[in-house]
Amino acid sequence: MLASLVKVLLIEDSLAEARFLQEILRQANLRHFHLVHVKRLGDALAELSHGVASAHPYDVVLLDLTLPDSQGLASLPPLLQQTPNLPIVVLTNMNDDELAIEAVRQGAQDYLVKRQIDAKLLVRSLCYAIERKQAAEALQAKNQALATQVRESAVELDKAQQLNRFRSEFVSMLSHDFRSPLTTILLATGLLQNSGQKLTEKQKLLHFQHINTAIKNMAQMLDEVSLAGKAEAGQLQCQLSYLDIQEFCQGLVVELELSAAKKQIDLVFTCQGQVEKALWDENLLRHILGNLLSNAIKYSSAGSRVQFNLIARSEIVTFQIQDWGIGIPKADLQQLFQPFHRASNVGSTPGTGLGLAIAKKCIEACGGEIFVESQVGVGATFTVTLPPIAVAYE
Repeated sequence: MLASLVKVLLIEDSLAEARFLQEILRQANLRHFHLVHVKRLGDALAELSHGVASAHPYDVVLLDLTLPDSQGLASLPPLLQQTPNLPIVVLTNMNDDELAIEAVRQGAQDYLVKRQIDAKLLVRSLCYAIERKQAAEALQAKNQALATQVRESAVELDKAQQLNRFRSEFVSMLSHDFRSPLTTILLATGLLQNSGQKLTEKQKLLHFQHINTAIKNMAQMLDEVSLAGKAEAGQLQCQLSYLDIQEFCQGLVVELELSAAKKQIDLVFTCQGQVEKALWDENLLRHILGNLLSNAIKYSSAGSRVQFNLIARSEIVTFQIQDWGIGIPKADLQQLFQPFHRASNVGSTPGTGLGLAIAKKCIEACGGEIFVESQVGVGATFTVTLPPIAVAYE
């Protein structure tokens, strides 16, 4: 929509032509025009900058194609670069259709031959140039808004597809991985029920241990599934409480020493730097470090070692877990933290493929990062760093 006062910048080296155009605009009955005249392109660029800075920008430019410091269509690019939203009407002494088409192609809104100009033609050209430019900008804005909506819809569709894949793989995993511990429980309870009198106390104890282990495995899987669902829905939240992190890590090591001892693995914990009581999310930390330590033990060969290092610095805390196990193939590293993905060399070692995906989500919920270095047959090193926001000392 046109303003009541149209501000026009005339770039014309001929004073006579400038006065002629100014007089024509004075005769306009339907519009009020304020015309500012400059003779050179350099002066025009300076004037346009001043207009923008003063909060009274120009509405349209009348551009002569023959100037002391610029010739032909070479004047268009500097003007369009400085004020890309400003409509330009080109003036020339020649009735050249090819020049007119090229001027419009390069960004001008209209083209006028000086000898053919009258009040009606000039006013109409200026008004139409402004209106066409505004319409083009409105269309561009709508196109950009539509493109944004399309991108957002594509993202939402991708999320929905990922969620559907997650649910499908989840159901498949449940049906497969729950069958094994359930079978163990059924067999053990059946033997205890039907053959209890024939079993020795040692045999009974072994069956009870099998049942207990199967129940723990199922509980762990359910816990992982619950966390994975929250992670996929973006519902993981960091709930901070004061915690002695060194004592917490030592407690984890004690909990896992039995699992390590079964494989004759030496689980070693070290602490470097000054560690003070700070704010942590104990639940998320337990999932992060517990998973990484359990994996290190699970995929290490008997008689090897797992190293757990806690490194405290003034503005960051690092947890480093290193094993000398089977390692991770290079091809699997890119997808290592994707739900249900397992390395190609794990063989028959049990697992859901959710642990590392959950660990990464937990780390991100705490504002941290995780890195992995590995070589097949040599081992793997996982490094977790937590930023300053996770370390708020008393």
